[in-house]
Amino acid sequence: MSKLGRVLVAMSGGIDSSVAAVMLHEQGYEVVGMTMKTWDYASAGGNKKETGCCSLDSINDARNIAVSLGFPHYIIDIREEFGDYVINHFTDEYIAGRTPNPCVLCNTHIKWDSLLRRADKLGCDFIATGHYANIRNENNRYVISKGLDENKDQSYALWGISQESLSRTIFPLGNLRKTQIREMAVERGFLELVQKPESYEICFIPDNDYRGFLKRRVPELQTEVAGGEFVLEDGTVVGKHEGYPFYTIGQRKGLGIALGFPAYVTKIEKDKNRVILGNYDDLAKNAMRVGKLTLSKYPDLIDKPTASVTKVRYNDPGTESIITQVGDKMEVQFTRGVHAIAPGQAAVFYEGNDVIGGGWIEASYNV
Repeated sequence: MSKLGRVLVAMSGGIDSSVAAVMLHEQGYEVVGMTMKTWDYASAGGNKKETGCCSLDSINDARNIAVSLGFPHYIIDIREEFGDYVINHFTDEYIAGRTPNPCVLCNTHIKWDSLLRRADKLGCDFIATGHYANIRNENNRYVISKGLDENKDQSYALWGISQESLSRTIFPLGNLRKTQIREMAVERGFLELVQKPESYEICFIPDNDYRGFLKRRVPELQTEVAGGEFVLEDGTVVGKHEGYPFYTIGQRKGLGIALGFPAYVTKIEKDKNRVILGNYDDLAKNAMRVGKLTLSKYPDLIDKPTASVTKVRYNDPGTESIITQVGDKMEVQFTRGVHAIAPGQAAVFYEGNDVIGGGWIEASYNV
């Protein structure tokens, strides 16, 4: 038994999680590898071969790493719990007129819970993943902070992990850059990992066609919502659309309508099956309300207006803001207008490199 403890490593078969497992093994942890089968794309249609963390190739790649280093590897089938929670939520959110973020939801409610349950059964003290982020204990709180490589930082997707789960989590890659990860793989002879293309799409929609996925998932949806109205900000009806679930806030391409100016989706009115169109400036909002909060750096911020840089999507550089907790909601006041704030997406609040916490965007507006 290692003095450092036994750690269950989530291994997708990609370079990041593989190198994370290698690092922990070399540091002296007793490593157990685990690959999660979350989705069987072949059963849901689509026109692209199954790729990414759920494919047979990726499972085999993860197992080969474990075998080469002499530690055990397990495969767990969580398709049922993943489908019940993440995919049903994804579908329900679009039907509700919002834009979901399934990767954040999966991290928060599926992967960590599943890993910790298995870790307990296997006698593991910790779990580890290949995320580019850091954790530290400060003032009796476990604080997530950005990874050293800002281009790969994944702290935005981790805000929803509970304090209890963070207390048992290790991020081996937090203080490394992607170039260093590749070098480490080459030095250890894992050349196929370096050559393997990275996957950026949603795992259960590898063709990136969420509209096609919704139509297959809810066959009657297209008929029920077709023929709604495109409406300008002043209420002028300018055309018909395919149905409100097939549009997202900030969308410009694929609207199928020409108005003589660049038109963007600025609002979705589900109850009226209306999609509101405007110009780029109409997308800017200087305030929003965020619910279902999880705070990590502080236990709460009630009656404590706090300066923050707030991100409203993964690739958002963030905007200076004042966040104020009111009950179980966070009211966010930006220093300038932020474009294309989409209800259903995650908002994450930063203090320097530290994640204060996050939640789900409920509404945006101007004050």
